[in-house]
Amino acid sequence: MRFIHFVLIVLLLSSCAQTNFEKFEASYKNEPLDAVPDYAQLKFWAAHPDKKDPSDSIPADIKFEYNPNQVVDVFFVYPTSYLDPKMPTGWSASLNDIKTNIYTDYSSILYQASVFNEIGRIYAPRYRQAHILSYSPSNAEDTVKALAAFELAYQDVKKSFDYYMTHYNNGRPIIIASHSQGSSHAIRLLKEYFDNKPLEKKLVAAYVVGMALDPAIYTSLQACETPNATGCICAWRTFLEGYEPPFVQKEKFKSIVTNPITWDKNKASINRFSNDGTILYDFNKIKTHVVGAINHDGVLWTKKPRFLGNFLFNSKNYHIADYNFYYMSIRRNVSERVYTFMGNGKNITN
Repeated sequence: MRFIHFVLIVLLLSSCAQTNFEKFEASYKNEPLDAVPDYAQLKFWAAHPDKKDPSDSIPADIKFEYNPNQVVDVFFVYPTSYLDPKMPTGWSASLNDIKTNIYTDYSSILYQASVFNEIGRIYAPRYRQAHILSYSPSNAEDTVKALAAFELAYQDVKKSFDYYMTHYNNGRPIIIASHSQGSSHAIRLLKEYFDNKPLEKKLVAAYVVGMALDPAIYTSLQACETPNATGCICAWRTFLEGYEPPFVQKEKFKSIVTNPITWDKNKASINRFSNDGTILYDFNKIKTHVVGAINHDGVLWTKKPRFLGNFLFNSKNYHIADYNFYYMSIRRNVSERVYTFMGNGKNITN
């Protein structure tokens, strides 16, 4: 039941409902992928500055000309798009799964990664992600398989980041960005490569969205407390005001939660009229005043979203829209943090 509910939310708020898989299938068949990713090949990147991909897209309502020569890099780890309940390739997605790849590119890469393209070159590796059911295994045997799938996924992400650092970074500042399963991997990546390590000096900020994030796991990395703070972490999980899911109630820590409209720990609540940029069904159309944002005990609350057809939307969990709801606010905040990073005299290598 939880899986069916999740898919219904995806259909409502993401591009899945509008994606014609047959339209894109032929071009994906022309680039068959091997079982193990080789990040020297562009086809193993869902987004990359050296190829045209959905992360380059800009909503028609935004008057902006994309510049491929940006001052920072964005390493983006996308969420779960391996959703087939039949699990055709087991607990881990196959890189040859064309439908999963298309869904990845025309949902999270288009609707989420694109938020960073005003000021960052976007790198998003394809990886052998864990199936959505890995989050709710039904027995001990499946739990072992699910954990193994998550580990395989992280090892792919780690391998891709190593390749990125060796061949593409060239000393440039970095933004780490992610959602859902991608955030599970980004949390580990930040710990392994940035926390209390030399690379931390190159971190503009991390946007680790859609997962609980225990601040105690880091030694030096901390939550961003102001809109222009750098070298810090932004994180949030969005729910209907008043709703606290059972899994949140069971958490033994209070997760980092950033208000994605105010970006200020001292301004923890703001109404929807201060949010001037949401993307729902139509990527090209910016909707205003859809949701507000209230920080509450490790989660983000908002009143029921206001948009045409919202009477069909009865979910209390707005996970799938963590980026969509605050698209323009995130876009502007990324620029603000980058400008601050540059203004502080940090080393920018073009």
